[in-house]
Amino acid sequence: MSPEQPIVYRQAGPQDQEQIGVIDDSFTTDTVYEVVAGHERFALRAIVADPPLVKTFPADESDSVSDDLHVEVAVDDGKVCGFVVTGVEEWHHRLVVHQITVAPTHRGRGVGSTLMRRACAYGRRLGARTAWLETSNVNVPAVRAYRRMGFVLCGLDTTFYRGTASEGEIALFMSKALDAG
Repeated sequence: MSPEQPIVYRQAGPQDQEQIGVIDDSFTTDTVYEVVAGHERFALRAIVADPPLVKTFPADESDSVSDDLHVEVAVDDGKVCGFVVTGVEEWHHRLVVHQITVAPTHRGRGVGSTLMRRACAYGRRLGARTAWLETSNVNVPAVRAYRRMGFVLCGLDTTFYRGTASEGEIALFMSKALDAG
């Protein structure tokens, strides 16, 4: 028996693009967040999804990664099992997490947290003071993971997905200070 090889984390290269493109980013959840709005405030309330919601993201023709974005990958036994795509908006020193995806076989094993730590470290090196991302109110597994990673809800948009396959969902914006380390 050979010892288990650790997952390798590194900056993505052109050789990784094909594997990145085929990672299953679908999820299943038995809970979704309902947005409860009050006078000058809002909150998320977990409600049961019965039957459980299965979300499969549509293939996007713009899945190719722009040259001005930074991509980190997690590689297990020579195969990409996760990735994070980020960019830094210099005018306000913000790291934008465009996408983070972990293969279903590797979820719950710290791959997403490690990729996010690496992304935030990249942002810090470029002077980013905050990290920011968008997800949907139905992606409860992601919201919970982001909260564990130190992100907090900072806004929402009820019209963000209008005219898309996700119409009816609410965009949740989350952020995390980076200047504290």
